[in-house]
Amino acid sequence: MSFLSAIDVSLFRWINQGLTNPIFDWLMPILSGNSFFNAAVAILVLALLVKGGARGRIFVITILFSLVVADGLLSHTIKDLVARPRPFLTLTDTRLLVGRGGSFSMPSSHAANWFAALMVTFVFYRKAVWVVAPLAVGVSFSRVYNGVHYPSDVLVGAIMGAGAGAAVIWTMQMAWRTVGRRLWPLWWEKLPVLCQAPGGRQKQASQPMPASDDAARLDRHWLNLGYVLILVVLAARWIYLAGGSIDLSEDEAYQWLWSKHPALSYYSKPPLIAYTQLAGTSIWGDTEFGVRFFSPLITAGLSLILLRFMAQLASARLGLCLVLAATATPLFAVGGVLMTIDPLSVLFWTAAMISGWRAVREDSTRWWLWTGLWMGLGFLSKYTSLFQWLCWAVYFVLSPAGRRQLKRPGLYLALGINLLLATPVLLWNAQHDWITVFHVASDGGLQKEFQPTLRYIREFIPIEIFLLNPVFSLATLWALVAFWRQKPRDERLVYLFCMGAPELISYTLLSIHSRVLPNWIVPAVVPLFACAALYWDKKWRDGFRPARTGLLAGLFIGVLAVVLMHNPNIVTKVTHYQIPPRFNPLRRVQGWKETASMVGEARNHLLQEGKPVFIVGDHYGITSQITFYLPEARACVRQIPLAYYQTSAHPENQFFFWPGYKDRKGQNAIYVRITEEPGAAPERLAKEFASVTDLGIHEVLFKGNVWRHLQLFECRDLH
Repeated sequence: MSFLSAIDVSLFRWINQGLTNPIFDWLMPILSGNSFFNAAVAILVLALLVKGGARGRIFVITILFSLVVADGLLSHTIKDLVARPRPFLTLTDTRLLVGRGGSFSMPSSHAANWFAALMVTFVFYRKAVWVVAPLAVGVSFSRVYNGVHYPSDVLVGAIMGAGAGAAVIWTMQMAWRTVGRRLWPLWWEKLPVLCQAPGGRQKQASQPMPASDDAARLDRHWLNLGYVLILVVLAARWIYLAGGSIDLSEDEAYQWLWSKHPALSYYSKPPLIAYTQLAGTSIWGDTEFGVRFFSPLITAGLSLILLRFMAQLASARLGLCLVLAATATPLFAVGGVLMTIDPLSVLFWTAAMISGWRAVREDSTRWWLWTGLWMGLGFLSKYTSLFQWLCWAVYFVLSPAGRRQLKRPGLYLALGINLLLATPVLLWNAQHDWITVFHVASDGGLQKEFQPTLRYIREFIPIEIFLLNPVFSLATLWALVAFWRQKPRDERLVYLFCMGAPELISYTLLSIHSRVLPNWIVPAVVPLFACAALYWDKKWRDGFRPARTGLLAGLFIGVLAVVLMHNPNIVTKVTHYQIPPRFNPLRRVQGWKETASMVGEARNHLLQEGKPVFIVGDHYGITSQITFYLPEARACVRQIPLAYYQTSAHPENQFFFWPGYKDRKGQNAIYVRITEEPGAAPERLAKEFASVTDLGIHEVLFKGNVWRHLQLFECRDLH
């Protein structure tokens, strides 16, 4: 090994120092990473998706899977196992021409990725190998010339990447031969060899299928493809969560605390979120994965019922398109990962919408009972579910078929079930002076004097357009306006419009008066997207081809945005631009372990004085995060708490209804708040303790960057 290592180092020095020349000094950093080149690759991928046909799309999917295996699984795993330092860290005479990589050296991820792509290209587009092969060799060589890898790193990376590409091709082909032949026989007969190079001979079907059977079977094909897509996205989200790349958000940690104090309801939200988190953590423990386990599952269930609903309304193909659009919408992508009240709210709103449609169309009391159940569960998830009754009222006004239900008992039974399920919330509020009513009114700004302003609506509309995918949001608005010009109007479009537009319009009008958060309208988005899907599907069938191009553009933009939201580091890898922490989309869900650790160190220092020390936070979010991420605080969450919210004279959050720290007389505390500007401790805190000492502003570092600032205080001798 010493002999091989000496050869490796000698070869590195020969390439890095012996082959130096002005042309290589200019070219090699470009080959290692160039923004224009990456943009060209993105354009090529888009062209293959739009114009490349089935082979082009399969090629792109195969490349993506190969890169995930080569880079995401093998390369990083081997890097951590071998832990070989980069050459510029061990060889003082290294010429470093590019940025210093933060990972280990063996193997080279650049070489692995390029040779994986080369292997896939060789199978699909043989002639393109004459372009890709020189690029793969050039990029691999540049990693040594630039001083960031040894030759052996590049060699191992190239072998591993080519092997990963071959393995992915073989796996996909075997899966297509077995699973594909059963789920999609019509497609399999047209393309029995999935990874067939151009010019290869394709096996033909022995007997053509009758045309009458083809239509029904083809619809079933799209339905099966939808099922597979939902399962793949579900697995991907669970894998992402299991990877531990993000911490809990403040609301998730706060509601996790609720799950440790089961109640009929809570200060600001109904109880179902707490019981959902309780179920998840009962299975997986008090971990991020346990807290969020049900969020991807709920989103998968929502996608499933949407797929089947649209298959009944129009076609399974349109249902698949709607599921794809929802998956490529950032606002829904967030709900597919974070376990907040929104996934539950959207699921039950949509379920009530679907069962309500069947209740009206079939004049069925049974389906009205289901509708009442879903709306009741929606109310136990989020109070804005009450807007759905406004949606029903608008539908009864606009639809003669809907008005006939006013004479049937089903509607009133549904209302009764909804009220029955609301009983726990009503009882809890009756016991606590209807505090939730005042809180919700305060959040909506309803207690303020009405003073119209454009300030909030200028915030509301642009951010909603982005979070709902610019292409899909604008296409939806177009469809909602345009379909009213159709005569006669499609009853399906009228119903879906009524199930979403009243809430959207209400919150848009409210934004003229006060701030409206982006997630408030999310239950209305599903029926409005479905309405737009039906409208544009008809336009496409009538010969309006830009509808298909718009869908592909929306999917491309949306998937790119969703991927970057999940892993913003891709921007740094591609463009070499470091995203400032304040613009990082994951800032709210990262750095909390480090935050809790800093607070824990301050507590341990104060413990040396010999008295018990507890923690006081100035916000429910920081208090909840410290409770979850500080091991000693999480261990006693069901007993005597270690972290508290500061005392208040009236309810400000759920902590008001739980035991405070007044029984810890004589003990010390660490007071913590998130701020960049130093300030004095609250007056009420100074009155509670004999002395309060300001420890100043502290920087919380996450991966070498300042993620947030904490101001800490030592509080001694609680009165």
